[in-house]
Amino acid sequence: MQKLQDLAAQILADSLGRSRYTVAIAGPPASGKSTLTQELAGLIAPHTSVAVVAMDGFHFDNNILCQRNRLQYKGAPDTFDVTGFRLLLERLMHQATEIAVPVFDRVLDVSRACAQIISPSDHVVLIEGNYLLVQIPPWDIPKEYFDLSVFLGPPIDVLEERLVDRWLKHDHTQAEAVERAHRNDLPNARYVLDHSRVADIVL
Repeated sequence: MQKLQDLAAQILADSLGRSRYTVAIAGPPASGKSTLTQELAGLIAPHTSVAVVAMDGFHFDNNILCQRNRLQYKGAPDTFDVTGFRLLLERLMHQATEIAVPVFDRVLDVSRACAQIISPSDHVVLIEGNYLLVQIPPWDIPKEYFDLSVFLGPPIDVLEERLVDRWLKHDHTQAEAVERAHRNDLPNARYVLDHSRVADIVL
């Protein structure tokens, strides 16, 4: 918790005098990105306006993934609208206007367009996702798109345990949970660990 408090204090100090300050929070699936991002936002919110943007809002629709025979690999690097996501990052950098962003609905398993508004007054924007620091096209997002980058990289055996447990909680059998984790989640995790640039802060 102290590390998180220190990170919040650093962001607040570094963002002084800036119209907007963007933070990339990256790491493999099940690394704890979403939890950390929400907790960090909670620490920042009493001091300045903060918004959270999740890369998952840019999932291709299931119909598109079916057409491309990629539905069972949803979450892999090629199952996102990377171009649209990069355009959003550019707008966050340069536009002091309202910006509508999509949000992934985990209950419906779809991305909902324009489901969130980033206000011009949102001083700090926390951007969370697996592939934010990956250096392989089309995910090779320029470093200057983020004022600060944070990476979570638990050991692969820890990720495997968490990923299998995640599927067990979705009513999969042990065998089904292991198969799903090994088919898609763990390859994606290794991809992130192997191909992400060094972040400013590693937790």
